[in-house]
Amino acid sequence: MIGLTRRHVLGGAVLLGGAPAILRAQQLFAAYPFRLGIAAGDPAADGFVIWTRLAPDPLAEHGGMPMAPVAVDWQVARDEGMRDIVAKGTALARPELAHSVHVEVTGLEAARPYWYRFQVGRERSAKGMARTLPPAGAPLDKVRFAVVGCQHYEDGLYTAYRHMAEERPDFVFHYGDYIYEGRDSPLAFSYDGKPRRFVREHIGQTLYDLADYRRRYAQYKLDTDLQAAHAVAAWFPTFDDHEVENNWVGLIDQNGTPPQDFALRRAMALQAWYEHVPVRRSAMPTPQGVTAYRRARVGDLLDLHLLDTRSFRSDQPCDDGFKPICAGVRDPAAQVMGQTQEKWLAANLAEGKARWNAIAQQVMVMPLDRRTSDAPEPIRNMDSWAGYDAPRERLIAMLGGRNAVVLTGDEHQTFAGELRTRSGTGEARAVEFVTTSISSGGDGADVRVGNDRIMADNPYLKYTADRRGYSICEVGRDAWQTRFRAVRSVSTPDAPVVTLATATVAAGEAKLSIA
Repeated sequence: MIGLTRRHVLGGAVLLGGAPAILRAQQLFAAYPFRLGIAAGDPAADGFVIWTRLAPDPLAEHGGMPMAPVAVDWQVARDEGMRDIVAKGTALARPELAHSVHVEVTGLEAARPYWYRFQVGRERSAKGMARTLPPAGAPLDKVRFAVVGCQHYEDGLYTAYRHMAEERPDFVFHYGDYIYEGRDSPLAFSYDGKPRRFVREHIGQTLYDLADYRRRYAQYKLDTDLQAAHAVAAWFPTFDDHEVENNWVGLIDQNGTPPQDFALRRAMALQAWYEHVPVRRSAMPTPQGVTAYRRARVGDLLDLHLLDTRSFRSDQPCDDGFKPICAGVRDPAAQVMGQTQEKWLAANLAEGKARWNAIAQQVMVMPLDRRTSDAPEPIRNMDSWAGYDAPRERLIAMLGGRNAVVLTGDEHQTFAGELRTRSGTGEARAVEFVTTSISSGGDGADVRVGNDRIMADNPYLKYTADRRGYSICEVGRDAWQTRFRAVRSVSTPDAPVVTLATATVAAGEAKLSIA
């Protein structure tokens, strides 16, 4: 259990004038300070991280907070009524980290729910719930979790999050694009070039400095459907590109910014990401970058490997974008994970004994031919694994015989397919489920233009759809089922959710069935 020493607590009391709790709260806050909600993350068998950020005026400078540390009390209980308190303490919300709090709670029982909340004086947060994981290696028959991501605020409402919250998953994997970095766009266009219905717009210009990124996170986190999704389960958050800038890799952006300058922007963006998601202090950015890849073991049933496919990747070939294959795609020195992370994953897979391996990451592994017309050459998405033949083949090779399922986002569509060697022409070694966006891309369509051609040209692709939503993965000892859940509209409120399809893979096979 992480708490504070007596010296720290006394220091906080002196800072606050040693006033009674109710007086301190009245002096500090002109409005409710927990407006950005609460969250839990990175669950383990003995605990998890709990998070909040004090922000009585979330969109104002510094969130409306004084430039001083503030003591925040926290509690964890076995019951929803918060009567059976099993852990508690005080943490300092520091201005250096936007008055966010990350408490790494330990010493809890495995495989059970807990409830938590925060308090400053009489100001009390909402309650959240998080489950601890079963101990690594312990017998486990089933686990049920959600996959989410790509939540462009301007593109649509977060109705899908409300529905996901009602399904009460054991935990949530967020594959990235928690925010989008662009300026306000009151006139947006669909993939077919037609104007989309206006929903809501960003506050501010394109994000460059720390204050910009903090304000954007605050705007997103004010959404009550997103808050509801955080309050029902612990998340495993990762980041993709839009937390910094579209299609960045390493110290390379798409605008030709000098690497030393882009490094500053990346550092500020990733600091803001850390300040607003429930991750452990080991994921706190440093001047050298961030170590966001990590592993979670769920009993003897599931080994979850969370990757970072941005920080260590070499530049996209063919000048990025959706392009015909160029020589750079075949570069044997190209990297997606980087050598250190790739060796880490290989070692995990080699020594792991869980029934299933989940590779939880950001960009599609299937090297889809994206042609929807009579173009003479195959077209690939160069910002995905499709632009990196050598790293992709190494990944697929290490997944063989591991009961591996790759979980992906980024595409703003649903895809399900088999991962085959030799650019999709060889043996199937694993399967991939690509979860659609929460809102990015707008309402979508029942069938995207050109879908028939995509399906015909990529025989390992077994399913695709173009609505917004999330996935629910139900993992058992004999089979893994993923239900693709979607709402028909994100431009109008309260759209119902439906199951578009259910994809099933049997243990010991790399073959999909779709129902």
